[in-house]
Amino acid sequence: MSASIATAKNGAALTAVSLSALMLGLEISSIPAILPTLERVLPADFRQLQWIVNAYTIAMTTCLMAMGALADRLGRKRVFMAGVLAFGLASLACGLATQAPVLIAARFVQGASAAAMLACQIAILSNPFRDGAERGSAFGWWGVVFGFGLGFGPLIGGLTVAVARWEWVFLVHVGLAAVTWAAAKAGITESFDTQAVRFDWPGVATLSFSVFALVYLITQGEAPVPANSAALALALAGLASVLAFLLVETRTPRPMFDFGAFRNRAFSGALLGAAGMNFSFWPFVIYLPIYVQAVQNLDSVRMGLALLAYTLPTLLAPPLAERLLLARGPRFVIPLGLLTIGLGFVLMRLGAGVGEAAWVTLLPGCVVTGLGVGLTNTPVANTATGSVAIERAGMASAMDMSVRMIALSISIALMGLILVRGIRASLEPVAPHAASGLTALSESVAAGNLAAAEAAGIPIELARHALGEGFDAVMLYGATAAFGFGCLSLLTLKGGARMPALR
Repeated sequence: MSASIATAKNGAALTAVSLSALMLGLEISSIPAILPTLERVLPADFRQLQWIVNAYTIAMTTCLMAMGALADRLGRKRVFMAGVLAFGLASLACGLATQAPVLIAARFVQGASAAAMLACQIAILSNPFRDGAERGSAFGWWGVVFGFGLGFGPLIGGLTVAVARWEWVFLVHVGLAAVTWAAAKAGITESFDTQAVRFDWPGVATLSFSVFALVYLITQGEAPVPANSAALALALAGLASVLAFLLVETRTPRPMFDFGAFRNRAFSGALLGAAGMNFSFWPFVIYLPIYVQAVQNLDSVRMGLALLAYTLPTLLAPPLAERLLLARGPRFVIPLGLLTIGLGFVLMRLGAGVGEAAWVTLLPGCVVTGLGVGLTNTPVANTATGSVAIERAGMASAMDMSVRMIALSISIALMGLILVRGIRASLEPVAPHAASGLTALSESVAAGNLAAAEAAGIPIELARHALGEGFDAVMLYGATAAFGFGCLSLLTLKGGARMPALR
């Protein structure tokens, strides 16, 4: 093959992977911007709004490892292209949904097909781009395009609701999927893991059930105590599933989730970085639009513009992150990124506590937090896949993304629980309701429905203050998670290889 043809094929492959990343980024950050609209038009309550987001992330979590294993065995190009096609069809179903349960079901299918794309992205890039500088450039572009989708998603979602209909937030992916499929067909060279001999069904089943059980209990606010036998039974079944997963994966010759890879300090540090981002920055994207609209009184368009301060820096930082990765290695840039995220949450919390707090007082913290993610995201992916043998890149990519999605699913539920509990604690002294009624009211306020509080005899300003109190607790959680994972990654990467990610 001539150099020009090879370059064209590599360019088409990078285009396909980048467009799939764009779709994934838009689906993560544009959906929160339309949640207040979905609450009104479907209609959907607070828990349904959580499931509209979490159905996507749980499906990705439960399917990522399976898709990574299938891609290793059946071919990464084949699985990627099937995922692109299914994603386009699922997006069409989302756009045609007229009820919250239907949208939740369609989002689950969309998340499963997204897992097929996501599990293959990094492995596909790792195959044609192997040299240090070329690999860094490809991953840099992947991060920029992913960041573009994440950065401009809130604005695109807000503008779509303002000038068209919410359905087009989903329907736009039908056309993008068609272009992505064509580029993948033209540019991606098929690759396999020649040692992948079987599909790890026990590992997939046990991991999927354990994650679902934990997220369900948190989202529903169910305490696994003897008085609540159903929740206790689900918690025990989830724990048994975790233990079964550990047993299966440590005894399987070619495990889907290779715990032996954790002996590699660079790989372990990278996964800590992945978890840190998704226990702090990314779940907050889901709830920040509610804060901006309900507490700051911004309309959907101004809300989208304001949220750019939070997401746009993720677009600007990846090229710098790749240069730092080349120059200083993962042990420098990954902890730096996580600690920067934590600092951003601290600044946001301080900005929210200003006497005359407005959106502008949150801007410094939002910018710093986004820069932290931009510094962390692509180095984590590059380090995770680059620290294992090339034929196990699919496994490493799937483990990286599974950790991200598991952390995201759990943290979306945790942040929602913290938000509702914070609102409830603030409303309790002024709300003449029984405990069960106060919880339902707190969930309505958490969804941005301040009118529900007014209908219950609570002034809107008191409800707005309670929502702000709940978000104060969520911001504190975000800072704690980022700082904690930052310190853990620093300790893990200390003494590791200087730059294992670039062969």
